[in-house]
Amino acid sequence: MRSKKTAKNNLIVGVDLGTSRSAISANNRKKRWVDSYVGWPKDFIARKVVGKSILFGEEALVNRLSLNLSRPLAYGVIKEGMERDEEAVRALFEHLIGLIGADKRSHVRAVVGVPAEALKANKIAIKKAFSDYTDSLMVVSEPFAVAYGLEALNNAMIIDIGAGTIDFCIMHGTVPADEDQRSIVMAGDYVDEQMFTAIKARYPDADFNLEMVRQIKEEFSFVGEPEDRVEVNLPVASKQTLHDVTDEVRIACESILPAIVETAQELIANFDPQFQDEIRKNIILAGGGSQIKGLCSYLQKVLGEDGPAGVQRVKDPLFSGANGALALAKDMPKEYWSEE
Repeated sequence: MRSKKTAKNNLIVGVDLGTSRSAISANNRKKRWVDSYVGWPKDFIARKVVGKSILFGEEALVNRLSLNLSRPLAYGVIKEGMERDEEAVRALFEHLIGLIGADKRSHVRAVVGVPAEALKANKIAIKKAFSDYTDSLMVVSEPFAVAYGLEALNNAMIIDIGAGTIDFCIMHGTVPADEDQRSIVMAGDYVDEQMFTAIKARYPDADFNLEMVRQIKEEFSFVGEPEDRVEVNLPVASKQTLHDVTDEVRIACESILPAIVETAQELIANFDPQFQDEIRKNIILAGGGSQIKGLCSYLQKVLGEDGPAGVQRVKDPLFSGANGALALAKDMPKEYWSEE
């Protein structure tokens, strides 16, 4: 346990620990985010080129050919048994709290959001990784953190669509139990893989990688009928060439819809029948995947076949989890905290 600091150095933070991006919000009104990448120079030449001993986020991606690059959060949790990934998570958290002004004099109290069905061992691994930088710590599910921040605490369902997982949580006026939550792994990374395969099958001569596909998805993702054709430049024999990838983008994005619908319907069906209609009318989409065009209207139509449905998305998908975790950290009674 770290030594106690003076009250003036107290800092309360909420962290959304994501496979693709990690965000932090603090009670000093600062909030920051970073792509969940950490990289170390491969050799002394690389160290000279990048000018740093460790790089994070977009800077690490840009310099990835010079780095041993880690994306340590498989499905939103630390990859089991990977020491370098554990080191990367510790470094990533230290980087995040540094961005919001924490230092060794700070007394840090943190709530960290993880996927809804994260195993106890994963929570322990996260607490271990953060123990050098926090004085008290709590690990909660990401959709619960989102719900708390939105004050959607009763008769609501949160669907948090991230890169590694899609997490579901029904809120009914109390801390959600295990049976109120689900996680599925057909999420943003799965969409990227489906899109990559489909584009490569149609345009075998095009030269591109998974990171380029992720950028296409983030700019153009949609389900249903397209508003416009999706045309992107991809290299062919090193020459930038325009490609129509509309169908490939739609097919990839729609590949996760059956699992979302099935899981949502299952959770609702298993809930108290007197309140099922209320849950169905108050579904909130969070996470980066909530921005897929046409997703809200699609889910509202399909889920509405079982009864009146209402689906909306959060206004701030990047920080909704971190902001909710911060709200939890501010309000949580003392007996709920783990002292590290």
